[in-house]
Amino acid sequence: MATLFRPVVTEQYPREKAPVEPRFHGRHQLNRHPDGLEKCIGCELCAWACPADAIYVEGASNSPEAQYSPGERYGRVYQINYLRCIFCGLCIEACPTRALTMTNEFELADRSRADLIFTKEDLLAPLREGMLAAPHPMVEGTTDGDYYRGEVTRPTPEQVEWVRRHRPDDPTLDSAAAAAERGSVRAGAAQGGEQ
Repeated sequence: MATLFRPVVTEQYPREKAPVEPRFHGRHQLNRHPDGLEKCIGCELCAWACPADAIYVEGASNSPEAQYSPGERYGRVYQINYLRCIFCGLCIEACPTRALTMTNEFELADRSRADLIFTKEDLLAPLREGMLAAPHPMVEGTTDGDYYRGEVTRPTPEQVEWVRRHRPDDPTLDSAAAAAERGSVRAGAAQGGEQ
């Protein structure tokens, strides 16, 4: 009887979007390291963990001329079929590098089935200010373990110079060069710049 006298609440969606909880399982995102290299190493563990068989990953080897992620491999092809995905989050738990996370975006409706198969370009996180677009070499003197421990905090002048030689028209060069001039790229470095 108490609910009989409560006012009616009408949601004004889609004009007013209701906030979702911080841990809401929405669209996936492939993340990057602070210098712009991709976190995905093409291990395919997310695809193996997916109970709906919604993820397809094809790994490839990095080379000095095309270094997309730290270490030996990167995800050359990455697809998530949102017609099959059940948003369970098992792929997130399986990822050893925290490359795959889930955002709060939940509006995934589209007009064709093909548009609901998201490719790597759709899933890859946008480059933030100061990041350098891949491919480019790893920070000199580091290993992939240094990247995964969070010790690399920005691109180096050497990385910026490498991209300037190979892709002089890259739009991320200016902001990456400014970030590289701020000081040390190692989080635990004793001198120079922000931590």
